[in-house]
Amino acid sequence: MDRELIAQAKKFGFSDRQIANLTGKQESDVRRFRQENGILPSYRLVDTCAAEFEAFTPYYYSTYDAEDNEVLPSENKKVMILGGGPNRIGQGIEFDYCCVHASFALRSDGFETVMVNSNPETVSTDYDTSDRLYFEPLTLEDVLNIYHSEKCWGAIAQFGGQTPLNLALGLQANGVNIIGTSPQSIEMAEDRELFSRMLNKLQIPQPANGLATNETEALVAAQSLGYPVLVRPSFVLGGRAMQIVFSDDELKQYMRDAVEASPERPVLVDKFLEDAVEVDVDAISDVGLFEDPSQGHVVIGGILEHIEFAGVHSGDAAMVLPPHTLSPEIIRMIRQYTDAMARELRVIGLMNVQYAVKDGIVYVLEVNPRASRTVPFVSKAIGVPLAKLAARVMCGKKLSELGFTRELTPDHVAVKESVFPFIKFRGQDILLSPEMRSTGEVMGLDSDLGTAYAKSQMAAGSALPLQGKVFISVADHHKDQVAELGKAFVELGFELVATSGTARIFEAANLPVTRIHKLQEGRPNAIDLLKDNELHLVINTPSGQIPRADEIKIRTTAVYTATPIMTTLSSAKAAIDGIRAIKKSGYSVKAIQDYHTKSS
Repeated sequence: MDRELIAQAKKFGFSDRQIANLTGKQESDVRRFRQENGILPSYRLVDTCAAEFEAFTPYYYSTYDAEDNEVLPSENKKVMILGGGPNRIGQGIEFDYCCVHASFALRSDGFETVMVNSNPETVSTDYDTSDRLYFEPLTLEDVLNIYHSEKCWGAIAQFGGQTPLNLALGLQANGVNIIGTSPQSIEMAEDRELFSRMLNKLQIPQPANGLATNETEALVAAQSLGYPVLVRPSFVLGGRAMQIVFSDDELKQYMRDAVEASPERPVLVDKFLEDAVEVDVDAISDVGLFEDPSQGHVVIGGILEHIEFAGVHSGDAAMVLPPHTLSPEIIRMIRQYTDAMARELRVIGLMNVQYAVKDGIVYVLEVNPRASRTVPFVSKAIGVPLAKLAARVMCGKKLSELGFTRELTPDHVAVKESVFPFIKFRGQDILLSPEMRSTGEVMGLDSDLGTAYAKSQMAAGSALPLQGKVFISVADHHKDQVAELGKAFVELGFELVATSGTARIFEAANLPVTRIHKLQEGRPNAIDLLKDNELHLVINTPSGQIPRADEIKIRTTAVYTATPIMTTLSSAKAAIDGIRAIKKSGYSVKAIQDYHTKSS
């Protein structure tokens, strides 16, 4: 490496990592060489007022082609906020919300905020959100360059999702003051071995689990746990490549096709808890600000009960706040476990925990000591800006100073529903799974759970019908519940439509039903009725792990014809509650502030 060659490479756009790869060095060697030889980027200004007025909120981009630096000098105490980069499934606008609220809160507290993000489609990259905005890639090299150029006091990596979290340890190793929960605590929560050790110490139940670095180890782990098992790669967001596996053959195929396992990136194998109720908890903690972990506060922002049973990714599941079926004892255990883990991890700021409740036992599935995608929903549901409070805590404020030391349980019910892009992907089955697929979310608020759920379905673009024909087709292991389902719809004034197997159950229960053909039997069948807009609601649960082709056709046709469809019994029962509530009382519309006025 010589100075002129490296300087030329940087002007051509080569990153430190690319140069390290080409020269057989480490990225840190290239960075050190650059700094010793004065090969540093300069930052150019984009004038947000096009020179018509003085621009008080310009933004910057880096270049190696210019000598002068257009960054305005400032001696203020600066906090860098790392954004989420490109929006994608699993990491979207919810994290941008947290970054924006952090910026607003810290600016009002007298800090100068430096936002680093490369996505122009976000609010965090609006010209007036932060004091300084850098349109730069979220890489170790670029973030370090900005941090040292700006002489920042600290950096927030917890609010932008997995992208900045993956940088936290590298940034800390290079002298960056990562404020909030330490990267070591985040690592303890992410690393399965360290995480299991912590739960054992705290005597908190977790599903039986194992690690596998190859196919043989995966088979041994699964056979010792017993099928079904939940398998997934480590260190991913959005449940990427996560799958429920029911046999050795499925597991072999998964290990061959879905993941690249290695000692550095083992596959996690968990015992899957069938028909468990899943619960998300968002909490805020200032425990890490105290030397004694028994001091400080861990305040739960919200306990969210999933409507779908375990097996649906938390980013896709419909959720209810406050929980509607959990017993006081279960809720007490959830609060106790959340407090214990926050204190053990010495959390400063936000923390998300995912639980599964089965047979009266509360299992911890995972803990994320960072902002989660449910923070905006919980904040709006309870009327408390959790991300703003967390940013202040991360900068040293105690929750007692901020006046938030106890959990708020709203008088109203808030339902989160996910929005899916299935209409854009013709032929793609719409079944929900452990791998996240939604691209947004909506909210329904009301004093009544049924009405709140119905509002959430309206907002998601799939309003529940109040009359008409409902087609019901469920898997064999759900057949014992189908008569009760049909009876509820008949009482609400719906006409039942089913194929022969389900129709016989309805007839045995003295319920009127219209029989139609299965797809391979002839016409009329469900597809015909959907295309002719004769069906107003579809209930279709999958027949097995590998769905039949005709099921997929029915589900996708329902999407293309804008017919509401439920693919789980729990969501079908929620739909019945929603229809019943709307038919009984209708619904009213009022501003979210009115709910909070009543709660306070």
